[in-house]
This record gives sequence, structure tokens and C-alpha cells, in this order.
Amino acid sequence: MKLSLGPILWYWPRQDVLNFYAEAAEWPVETIYLGEVVCSRRRDMKVADWVDLARDLRGCGKEVVLSSQTLIESEADLRTLRRIRDNGEFLVEANDQSALNMVIEAGLPFVTGPSMNVYNPATLRVLLRRGLQRWCLPVELSRDTLADMQATLYEQSLHAPVEVFAWGFLPLAWSSRCFTARYYGKPKDRCEFVCQQHPDGLALKSREHQDVFRLNGTSTLSGARYDLMRELPDMQRLGVDTVRLSPEHEGMAEVVARFDRARQGDMPERHPLHLAEAPPCDGYWYGRPGMDWSWTP
Repeated sequence: MKLSLGPILWYWPRQDVLNFYAEAAEWPVETIYLGEVVCSRRRDMKVADWVDLARDLRGCGKEVVLSSQTLIESEADLRTLRRIRDNGEFLVEANDQSALNMVIEAGLPFVTGPSMNVYNPATLRVLLRRGLQRWCLPVELSRDTLADMQATLYEQSLHAPVEVFAWGFLPLAWSSRCFTARYYGKPKDRCEFVCQQHPDGLALKSREHQDVFRLNGTSTLSGARYDLMRELPDMQRLGVDTVRLSPEHEGMAEVVARFDRARQGDMPERHPLHLAEAPPCDGYWYGRPGMDWSWTP
């Protein structure tokens, strides 16, 4: 079973991004996803910069995938998407239908991210014929759904390597509106990049002080942090190929180290305490409300 680092979902300063990946190059992860997947106004890193960084990481022995934006809203977004598609060196992660159509029309191999609606074996059969190399289980689907899909594919003598989002704040929804800018009373096109003030998102609590969501520009994430570390043995039995860890601003080196130990059978007691404060959750994996947490010591 492999470990991957998903694309950075937050808006970090350019130097923070470069520092993060300079450290990640030494971590025990096999695959690293690069690219801006949330907001086209975040331009500190351009496509050429991501490609240069991808080359550096490839030189460190990593499989690198360039991720597309999740919500395409303009011709400028499409131009950026075409540059990602035409990079000529690295696999592309399609995160919306526009990206999927582009890579298929170009006859290129591709992977799909967790935002793509891959809900059944029929969809996988179509995508496998079109060049799918690996797919990521949508975060809202359960372990039982995955097991059923894997069994059906096996019966049909098909194999689609699967990746599971196993750590981090769950990306749940995307909008043409910027909720972080709205929180600060600013219009989207003059947002002053206030989301950069929240390197792990802006926590949104209910009136009962429950962590409900995290606002991150045009995207909304779970308020609780998804943690499937203890499910790794079950994932191995299910034939999961890759486990995805979503980057956070602090503590990721230790998170990766603990998942690396867990996949080798050495299950750590707990995760580091210097992460962004948030409760754990694993409900979707068990087919329950996403914010549920089932594990107790």
C-alpha cells in the first residue's frame, strides 16, 4: 500500500509551499499531487512553477501528478487547464468534468480525484477504456460501497487501482462565491486574499459550539478531521492501492511518519497535538453521518 500527499487545499505563501515540498521530498510518501485546486485567483504558483517543482520531486524518486482545479468558471480557467493537460511529462488528476473531457479527447492517461462522481463499476468500466490509471473514492462513500465495487470489478476481470482519502479536512463542496471573503465583508474579485490568513481554513462552529465546517475561499470542508489510520489493515484487505493524506500547515511530517508505521503494522497511539485544533471523524467510512467518530481506546 502506497502513501500519497494530496494537493494543498489552502492558500499558503509561495515560500511556505516551496518549504513544505522541500521537506516532503524526504518523507516516506510515494506519490505527490501538485497544483491549485480551489481558486484561480491564487496565483503565487503558476503552472510552470508547479512543473518545475514536479521535476525536482521526480528527481527525489516521487511519482508526481498535476491536479486540475475543481470548479472551472472561465475561459482563463480553461487556458490554465489546457497548460496542465499539455505539460508533456506528468500524469494529470482530473477534478472536474472539463478536465476529464480534455484528457480523454487528447488520449492521455489520467487519474481522478475525490471530487469526481465515480459511484459505480459501470462508470469505472467506461473510464478504464478511456485511460484511467487510478481513481480516488469520493469522500462521502463508505467502505461497504467500495467493497461492493471492488467485488464487481473482480467478477468482470477488471482492475482499477483505488485511492482513499484517509486524513485531513474533507473537501465537501465548491461554489462560485468566496465564503472567506464574504466573512470579511469583501467582494470575491477584491478579496485581498484574506484566506491566506487561515493556513488551515476558517473554522465555522454551530451555535452549540460544534465544529461543523471549515471555510476555504470557494470551498467548504468538514469541521472535523477525517482519520482512517486505524482502517489501514481493512483497506489492505480491500485491495486499496494508495492512501491519501491531505496537507496541513503544521505537523505533517509526523502524520506521514505515523501512517507509514501503521501500514507496516505498527499502529501509533495518537496523532501529534500541534495540528490545527479539530475533532476526529470517520463516519462516512462506516456509512454514517460524516462527522461521527467510532473509534474509542
